[in-house]
Amino acid sequence: MQFLDWFKSKLTTAAVKERQTDAPEMAQLHREFANHPSKGLTPASLATILRDAEQGNMIAQAELFMDMREKDTHIDAEMHKREMAVKKLDWSLEPPRNASSQEEKNTKILEDLIRDEVDIGSIRMDALDAIGHSYSCIELGWGRNAQGKWYPNQVEHRPPSWFTCPPEQRNTLQLRDNSHAYGVPLQPFGWIVHLHKSRAGYISRTGLYRSLAWPYLYKNYSVRDLAEFLEIYGLPIRIGKYPPGASDEEKRDLMRAVLSIGHNAAGIIPDSMLVELQSVMSSGNAEGFKTMMDWAEGSISKAILGGTLTSSTAANGNRALGDVHNEVRLDIRDDDATQLDQTLSSHLVYPMAMFNGLFESNRCPSFVSDTQEPDDLALYADALPKLVGAGVRIPVNYANRKLKIPEPEGDEPILQLNAANSVPDTGQTAPAATALAALAAKFANTTREKGASKPLTTSQPGQPDNAAQLGDIDPTPVSAMTDQLAIDAGESIKTMVEQVAALAVESESLEALRDKLLASYGDLDESSLTNVMTLAFAAAELSGRFDVEGEV
Repeated sequence: MQFLDWFKSKLTTAAVKERQTDAPEMAQLHREFANHPSKGLTPASLATILRDAEQGNMIAQAELFMDMREKDTHIDAEMHKREMAVKKLDWSLEPPRNASSQEEKNTKILEDLIRDEVDIGSIRMDALDAIGHSYSCIELGWGRNAQGKWYPNQVEHRPPSWFTCPPEQRNTLQLRDNSHAYGVPLQPFGWIVHLHKSRAGYISRTGLYRSLAWPYLYKNYSVRDLAEFLEIYGLPIRIGKYPPGASDEEKRDLMRAVLSIGHNAAGIIPDSMLVELQSVMSSGNAEGFKTMMDWAEGSISKAILGGTLTSSTAANGNRALGDVHNEVRLDIRDDDATQLDQTLSSHLVYPMAMFNGLFESNRCPSFVSDTQEPDDLALYADALPKLVGAGVRIPVNYANRKLKIPEPEGDEPILQLNAANSVPDTGQTAPAATALAALAAKFANTTREKGASKPLTTSQPGQPDNAAQLGDIDPTPVSAMTDQLAIDAGESIKTMVEQVAALAVESESLEALRDKLLASYGDLDESSLTNVMTLAFAAAELSGRFDVEGEV
């Protein structure tokens, strides 16, 4: 099979069957061990390491960055938070723009293949190592599954120290070997190369660890000085006293006993000698070291997560500030996910699509992480019905997307309200709106009994006569809209509805209706009286419609 790689060069599957680092000339890379340049690190040596990386020698910088994360638990914890925020995101493959039905089908096939055969979580974690180093290289080995589909069956993260950049191409990573001063180009479709930009610049300077190197160094100095301080001031001074005329051998024995007491809390001395323990803690202060360490860790948290309140609780911290810091952290997460999605689309999805012949070289699905936060269900449950009632046209998929509710597939069961239990019987008076529905249904039924309405007789060509379909059912707007509402109306207010309807029929004017209502229900509270008045006016209106329609 032949297809085009990223650079529009022809490529075959045979060219990627062997991993690049398995070649004999790359054997020395597998035998390399880190020099750990963090040991004895000084400001001068750190400046040298960073400058050499800018000139193309990136080995020491890469090894230092690995040491920083390994030795500093705060850096490791904050970086792990940032990586996990992206790793746990849901993902999907989006078809190319204006996709055909076949392309949509192939997108689903490719997504299922990736989910079945590839550990996306591990790949994401390895690729996000580029946040600190500015690049992360994952080598791929290709094979076929039981169905004959190509997929990366070997996925291995390679140390950052294996790579370098030529001085004339400072944004091009190459693999180091013995035959070339600045390495050889990476094999197409043999690598997932994630270049992560934490800032503008070329590869050796865009890594986040360059910003963390100086706080890391100053914190290390403070930790070392604090350890020495505690060793000196944390333990009491031991003073040994020997009698006049003590020999040199006796003095040496006393010194050994004093030193032994300091570490072992036990020792022996002659009766003629004395050991005194004197506390000197009050003459020293460790706050200066703690202040420097707190500054360094605060600076590290700001650089990695954009704030400090998502990492620790400060004395002046509060929930509002924490929420602001968390929003910044989400912005950082979304940017990390977007950059990684572009890499996985180019270096994982595209090769698998080409190897399996699912797409043309200029058409390919995209890897997309779901960074949308689920919105407040209660808020939307209240707002959407009101907006729809006001005439706003809202697509169903909009609500599903905002609430992160997936669309049902095929005959998948869906949740539904039980009609029998849709209006629970609470033993309380039903709302006025429900009572009005029952009242409207009552008058609609009365209209049908008196034969006041006229059945529809018009019909469309090819359709049966409406009158034959409806029979004696009243097709007027009032009855048509209230038949179902009458079924759902509450049973507990039927007596009140009948009484109010009778009063409305008997009354000659609205003023007379008001007086009769006050006489019958004047002892009700304001809320209940409002409901009764609502029913009365509705009854009066429907009674008027009945009279008009009865004369037609």
